[in-house]
Amino acid sequence: MRVSRVRVGQLKRAVNLLIFLSVALGVVLLAQIRILVPTWLFYSVLTGWFAYLLVAIVASTGRKIAYPFAFILSMLTLSVSLPQPEHFSFATEGMWLAAFTFAAGSALQIALLILIPIYLVKSGKRTG
Repeated sequence: MRVSRVRVGQLKRAVNLLIFLSVALGVVLLAQIRILVPTWLFYSVLTGWFAYLLVAIVASTGRKIAYPFAFILSMLTLSVSLPQPEHFSFATEGMWLAAFTFAAGSALQIALLILIPIYLVKSGKRTG
């Protein structure tokens, strides 16, 4: 029983860390795209980043409701960024910071899509 609680706690900390890293990487992304994209697109990304920031704040308070929202934001982030062919050309064009931001952001979102359901299932099975 105690080992299960420790693992759930470690899993929760890992998910929280990934959420916080997503917010931090979002700041890097916003700085990169500010002058490169149309204003409407910048504000769309800023709105998504703000939603992630709110989820991170709620997650930091320990409220479980943050995790389904983080899962949805991860799905939305990947569904918007992965289909863009120009994102995959960053490295070949020598845009290394953009390539790193895209790769790291995608990896963070995929990790969240994997770990959040595991955390929710494991934390739901915990008894007394």
